[in-house]
Amino acid sequence: MQVRRDPSSIRRDAFRKVQSPGRHLAKANRTIAFRRGRMYVDGPSKTENRNCGLLAVTCFRFQPVVTQNLVHSESDAGAVWEKHMEPLDLQHSNNPVEAPTQGRRSFLACLSLGGMLLGAGATSRAESGEGQVISPERPPSEADSGSLYPQVRALADECRYPLSFLERSDDNAEAYRHSAREKVLELFHYEPPAVAPAPEVVGRWEYTDYIQEKVLFSTAPWFRVPAYVLIPKGRKGPWPGIVDLHSHGGMFVYGKEKVMPLPEGDPPSIATYRQENYEGRSTSLALCRRGYVVVSIDCFYFGERRTIFDDDLRKYGWDRSKYSPSDVTYLNGRSSDGEGILARSLYWAGTTWQGIAHWDDIRTVDYLLSRPEVDPARIGCLGISMGGDRTDYLAGLDERIKCAVSVGWMSTLRPMIKKHVETHSYIHFLPGLTHFLDLPDLLGCMVPKPLMVLQCSKDQLYPLEGMKEAVDKLTAIYAKAGASSLFRGRFYDQPHIFSLKMQEEAFDWMDHWLKP
Repeated sequence: MQVRRDPSSIRRDAFRKVQSPGRHLAKANRTIAFRRGRMYVDGPSKTENRNCGLLAVTCFRFQPVVTQNLVHSESDAGAVWEKHMEPLDLQHSNNPVEAPTQGRRSFLACLSLGGMLLGAGATSRAESGEGQVISPERPPSEADSGSLYPQVRALADECRYPLSFLERSDDNAEAYRHSAREKVLELFHYEPPAVAPAPEVVGRWEYTDYIQEKVLFSTAPWFRVPAYVLIPKGRKGPWPGIVDLHSHGGMFVYGKEKVMPLPEGDPPSIATYRQENYEGRSTSLALCRRGYVVVSIDCFYFGERRTIFDDDLRKYGWDRSKYSPSDVTYLNGRSSDGEGILARSLYWAGTTWQGIAHWDDIRTVDYLLSRPEVDPARIGCLGISMGGDRTDYLAGLDERIKCAVSVGWMSTLRPMIKKHVETHSYIHFLPGLTHFLDLPDLLGCMVPKPLMVLQCSKDQLYPLEGMKEAVDKLTAIYAKAGASSLFRGRFYDQPHIFSLKMQEEAFDWMDHWLKP
């Protein structure tokens, strides 16, 4: 026979059973709290909370709660429970787990409450009432992750960046650099066996004031990477060297050609891209004419290292000189669609796209130092957008980089989660990084060497808040190391571009620190 029991008697019974020594439970001396739709049970041990959760599952059907009330006593808790819990029909039994089946929905609803109670005592944040859950009936708007954004943000808020220089109790910059670099290299899941660059010159062109070479060199036993190199003429070396890191911009058909002149002349697609992203200038050629040996490689998945699908290969071929602008647009779209497939394939292959790309950039420094025209003590790097991100990693990880300019890819990462995820390529997402470091913490490993960060205040690819936070954090890192004069962060009132004015400031910075 089933009876409908009075809610208050169920509550009293529940507390008595929690207190019962026969069930090996401690006393129910705990706080039950509701905040922002989540219940917290504060007890001296996880065991108490776990058993209280089990009991709640057997006695109550959870109803959605959105309230700001905090409850701090058994009597107050009872009032909240009676208001928000619908009592179930129970058999007359001293064992509440003998309640009859109430149907799948009731069972799952009860499990929801039990799970909340189980998790409530698991962390100090929950016990202090600091967590939050947004009710599904009130989803947030304008977030890339939709109604799940509050949960994603809550996870992000748990990241404390323990390897940041600013989290250290001392000012040992060397120890900071070592621990941060070691962790990032571990997260790459990519460490090929050592291999000599073994460079091969496959093309050479002489001009009035510079020489251009096309070379292939090894970065791993399975990769021969194509690169262009520019060498100044008319003055005696050795010269300082620059690694010019090309951008993304949705252009996959070309890579290094975004910053380097093509010996046969720039095709229309490159001329247009360069105008939109660099105000028409080849940054590599401009640097060479200032007296630098400049190298730029094709990042993995770009240029001569791009992918092409079988049906496209049959229709368009591999020879880029035969592509029309519309062909380039179509093939770029196909490659863009394949980015996620590449990243996920590499995960299953046991590595990361980031690992390959940044490892190749580090090995590019190996190649640059192998050239007799280059002074190994004067090496710099720079780039915009994806090239700026590559600069962040190369400058942060490679001790041989003596000066760097990161353009248009520097922000703290937490503010980007809401509205600046979908706009970025998989190549910018290194799993696990923010458990240890934020992006400015990584670039901060340059300290105390000269570093410039140039940003565009109207750049829609990043939140202005995050860009400013990053510059502030780098300023603090350099100040803590006693090297404030070696960092400069500047904002230009313009959209995402490496404008001629920005280039001049970047090149002047390189001249100041890399030229005798």
